[in-house]
Amino acid sequence: MIRAMLYQSASGKLLTGGKELVGAWHDDPKAIIWVDFSGHDEDEEKQLMQQAFGLHPLAIQDAQRDRHPPKVEEFGDHFFLLLKGLDAKSTSIEFATIQLAMFAGKRFFVTRHKEVSLSIDGLWSDEEREHQHVSQSPSALAIALCLRMVGRYLPILLGVEKRLEEMEELMLGTPGDELLAELMSYKSNLKKLRRIFTYHEQLFSKLRRSPPAIFPPGETEHALNDVYENLERVNSLATLYYDLTSDLMDGYISVASHRLNNIMKVLTIVASIFIPLTFVAGIYGMNFENMPELKSPVGYFIVLAVMAIIVAILLVIFRKLKWL
Repeated sequence: MIRAMLYQSASGKLLTGGKELVGAWHDDPKAIIWVDFSGHDEDEEKQLMQQAFGLHPLAIQDAQRDRHPPKVEEFGDHFFLLLKGLDAKSTSIEFATIQLAMFAGKRFFVTRHKEVSLSIDGLWSDEEREHQHVSQSPSALAIALCLRMVGRYLPILLGVEKRLEEMEELMLGTPGDELLAELMSYKSNLKKLRRIFTYHEQLFSKLRRSPPAIFPPGETEHALNDVYENLERVNSLATLYYDLTSDLMDGYISVASHRLNNIMKVLTIVASIFIPLTFVAGIYGMNFENMPELKSPVGYFIVLAVMAIIVAILLVIFRKLKWL
């Protein structure tokens, strides 16, 4: 699908449609256009991007890849920004990402994504109503989209904090294999988030130091700082929750080991008590005729008394050793 949004600066009107608006944009030297490519034929995408906007073929190739690290690249009259956003179904730590490619020039803004992007759809709807960013510049649209993309990660991380608190209580109460599996899943996904945020944070740190030439004066510093600070926040939260998850896993293993040690201690005490009793019972289970106690009328009770004394002595010793 190809959809386009054309803002006519002279009249303040906003037109929406398809690729036919590209011709109207060429005819109006003051107009700003936003073209969004979503799940379209890649060859047609590439042809339109090159012919209509003069985008670099290598940048288009990067934008069409299924997997590519976030990057920023400047080409004189436009810049290319590639980010990883959440897919439309991601609302929890079990997330999936999509590639969000942006090209921003002085009068055009081009976005490309293979799957549905809630960040792009939300910004598109807002611009249709208010024209807030499209009336300013394509770079303003790019920054607004970046903020929306980062903003979708924050509720997921805040949900992680609540769940980690619940898992900590469960760990001290009734830990199970399901809890450990969930902790392992959280740790793995938080590690992926840290990797994504680190890429993005480094990218926007670079943009803050040397913004593209097409950024309007006065707009750059505040807008890029805003995105960078949001990325810094989500990155620090992801790192914090990753460390907390690691601590909970270590705590779970320690609690499990402690409980296992207690069980083994009880079993060891029981075995230690019954070993001498089994020894006594084994001796008197031998069928020798000359055993003096066999003919005694109170021999049975004497053996039981000896066994009881052995148990009592062992219990006293265990208590003194603080095993009980």
